[in-house]
Amino acid sequence: RTTTTIIKKVQVFINSCLRKILNIHWPDTISNSLLWERANQLPAEEEIRKRRWKWIGHTLWKSSNCITRQALTWNPEGKRKRGMPKNRLRREIEADMKRINRN
Repeated sequence: RTTTTIIKKVQVFINSCLRKILNIHWPDTISNSLLWERANQLPAEEEIRKRRWKWIGHTLWKSSNCITRQALTWNPEGKRKRGMPKNRLRREIEADMKRINRN
């Protein structure tokens, strides 16, 4: 499960590493998009989404009795806890599909 806060923390770490690698220090500030362009990198969110889709494609080729394949279509039964439901893999996939269809 990847939340936006985790993705942002990972992106901050990657940006700081790229700035050290490219020898960009404090007075010489550049935007993150320019930093990614200079380093020939994608933002962490896009990279995670791309790898998730590769994993989904890899999993769909497996047999239907495989546990990882069953996890994609699994629907938990019974009562759930109060509050907002957690983002399951299936919901994240559906949200990604909606995002792709908009573009």
